[in-house]
Amino acid sequence: MGTNGSTMLEPLRQGLPPVDPTAVSGSASCSLPARFEAVRGARSFTRSTLSQWGLDDRFDDVALVVSELVTNALRHALPGDSRSAAAGSGELEAAVRLHLMRWSSRLVCAVRDPSEDRPGGSFEPERTRENCDLESGRGLFLVDAYSDSWGWHPLAGRLTGKVVWALFMLHE
Repeated sequence: MGTNGSTMLEPLRQGLPPVDPTAVSGSASCSLPARFEAVRGARSFTRSTLSQWGLDDRFDDVALVVSELVTNALRHALPGDSRSAAAGSGELEAAVRLHLMRWSSRLVCAVRDPSEDRPGGSFEPERTRENCDLESGRGLFLVDAYSDSWGWHPLAGRLTGKVVWALFMLHE
């Protein structure tokens, strides 16, 4: 766990909402193990990061979204046997990564995972209401309801996988 400057933003730039990466006022990132207990760690990391940024009042909404994005990454993006294999081997310990980025008026939570599949299968942001009753769409329905916008994009270059992000507007 730790903070990282603009190098962390590189794989996330493509597909993110229009924000100026040079104007980022804070960024933090942590690797998450390929185990469902990682959701608790992601929430704890989010709490401490938001507290450092003076955004404690946004914790409930942001933590809910982070929990859903991390859960989706663990449930759908990792091969079924990876979770049990990772517990002993450490091979996939950094398979999922959480990034938090803050600008003066925006906060972006992004979760990177090794799958290139669309989040929630055929689920798309514009079809949220149609999919809210599907098990794979419930988490993304919550992401849509609690964030100002969200989306995803495949990673480019030598990186494989995707990033699913959620944007929160900050009112100063």
